[in-house]
Amino acid sequence: TGGVGAYHDPDRLRAPLIRRRNRGEEEWVEVTWDEALGHIAEKLQKIKAEHGPEAVALFSHGIGGNFLKHTFKAFGTPNIAAPSFAQCRGPRDAGFLLTFGEDIGSPERTDIRNARCIVLIGSHLGENMHNTQVQEFAEAVGKGATVIVADPRFSVAAGKAMHYLPVKPGSDIALLLAWMNVIVTEGLYDEDFVAQHGFGFDYFKAEIATRTPEWAYPETGIPPEKIRESAREMARHRPATLIHPGRHATWYGDDTQRSRAIALLNALMGSWGRKGGFYYPSSMDVPGYPYPPYPKSERGKVDNPGRKYPFAHETITTGIREATISGEPYPVKGWFVYATNLFHALPNESETIRAIQALDLLVVVDVIPSEIAGWADVVLPEATYLERYDDLNVEYFRDPFVALRQPVVDPPHDQKPNWWIARELALRLGLGDYYPWKDVEEYLDHRLKGAGLSLATLKEKGLVKGPPAPAFFDEGVEPVWPTPSGKVEFYSPQLEQAGFDPVPRYRRQAEGPPGSFRLLFGRAPVHSFSRTQTNPILRDAMAENDLWVNAGVGARLGLATGDYVRLRNQDGVVSNRIRVRVTEAIRPECVYMVHGFGHTAKGLRSAYGRGASDAQLVTRYEIDPLMGGTGMNVNFVSIEREG
Repeated sequence: TGGVGAYHDPDRLRAPLIRRRNRGEEEWVEVTWDEALGHIAEKLQKIKAEHGPEAVALFSHGIGGNFLKHTFKAFGTPNIAAPSFAQCRGPRDAGFLLTFGEDIGSPERTDIRNARCIVLIGSHLGENMHNTQVQEFAEAVGKGATVIVADPRFSVAAGKAMHYLPVKPGSDIALLLAWMNVIVTEGLYDEDFVAQHGFGFDYFKAEIATRTPEWAYPETGIPPEKIRESAREMARHRPATLIHPGRHATWYGDDTQRSRAIALLNALMGSWGRKGGFYYPSSMDVPGYPYPPYPKSERGKVDNPGRKYPFAHETITTGIREATISGEPYPVKGWFVYATNLFHALPNESETIRAIQALDLLVVVDVIPSEIAGWADVVLPEATYLERYDDLNVEYFRDPFVALRQPVVDPPHDQKPNWWIARELALRLGLGDYYPWKDVEEYLDHRLKGAGLSLATLKEKGLVKGPPAPAFFDEGVEPVWPTPSGKVEFYSPQLEQAGFDPVPRYRRQAEGPPGSFRLLFGRAPVHSFSRTQTNPILRDAMAENDLWVNAGVGARLGLATGDYVRLRNQDGVVSNRIRVRVTEAIRPECVYMVHGFGHTAKGLRSAYGRGASDAQLVTRYEIDPLMGGTGMNVNFVSIEREG
């Protein structure tokens, strides 16, 4: 239903645009595709001649960016990044890599449907709408699985919980250490798994020996017996106990260590490679297209000079932004942004603007005239997913598959698919050798024939499954741990050698100014980030966001549900007005809103000014020293009555 709304969105971009006056003023000249792409190619070649190909960076989100990534790799830049790493899942992936030697992928390798106990720590299944996981969560709950939720807010998932622990924001590591203390001291862990596969367990055991529930109580606000009861419940169902790793894991700057603590708790349950825990995913063997090799960069990536963040295994978006501002280790003069609104994705809007002002070229490919598009030199309108082919989807999952996204309607105006934009730009850059195919159907058919399939088959079926592969140890998967020790690392020599805690430790988070509230934000099942608020169908379902305020705080401030307020953060930034929701379902020291509202782009006429933007209020962030992620739950707001 929402897809139909996207097609009919009256605020959609319709034709290529070139900036008329100053950046950010949103004044445009409508041009042809030939004019727009010719202008971009000329600017890119000039940047390459003066500064080298690495002076261009691509920011991309989702499978739709595959062809643009190909074009820019052929152009010669290694600076290709997705906000999903440094602003979302990166700490989680790094924490699991440091523990098991493997990350958990996307979609996650969680066997939710077979879990008998599901533990969610700030993970909002049912609000953060990843369809397969939500369906499996409902299935597991229907079969009687125990749910344990630790969250400052009583989420949708908390409504299904046997144990709801309203943990104080920022104290999650303390709770995790206390849970592990109970499980280890009471001998409730999987001793066979730990003995066979664990490394450094004695060191780990000694490190957490003093982290009792009584120690954790003043930090977390959770009574000791509640911590013990919930820990024993986890152990009761092992190894089919899944402590969910979550998605949006960038909270406080110690996020890799928090994610590592989650990984260690799973290791105590023996859940890795076991039903109800984490499965081993597989994928279809579909050959790539036989392109020429990409040119190699002599200067390397710009985002992480000197490996300042030693466990960053993907490109850091904010590292590219920092280099763009500073010109170090070398200048970045061109940004190409695909399917991501950097004003809502990256923290500290003013830093993003400073970086943009240092550019010679900013190009944005989008469906709607977002905030980042408003600052662009050239805006290119993309066809929606209903109007285009995308690259083949062969990502790792429970069962191997190949899936095809194909057009079902034509674009309503002069929008073009991503593959066409990438190919046409490459041809104008003299990169025709990297696009020997004439259209995407020829490309797709060539790849599919290499797997014994055809485009005709996929057009008819949409998705083809491969033969099932073993997914668990008891199905024949060999336990192999790609860590330095070759085992599950309860104690991490990698971290110790790099100067970090080899076992996670808790450090109390800084408090905000007197009378302020910690700002928390998350997702709603209606909207996709900040990209669907103009969709007429989804807008009718949720036109603005609410501010969750604790009932006691509301009474003290004289607030009632439905009142409008503004938020002022610790740096004096004031939000749009936002409607209050007074509720018992949130702790008193924090407030919460759904991400993606409070749009300021003039072209988003139907969403302009509706609700408040958490992104505008996130002026401060703590960088994770292990992998460069940006912890954003470190901002505080005061509440001011409207008028």
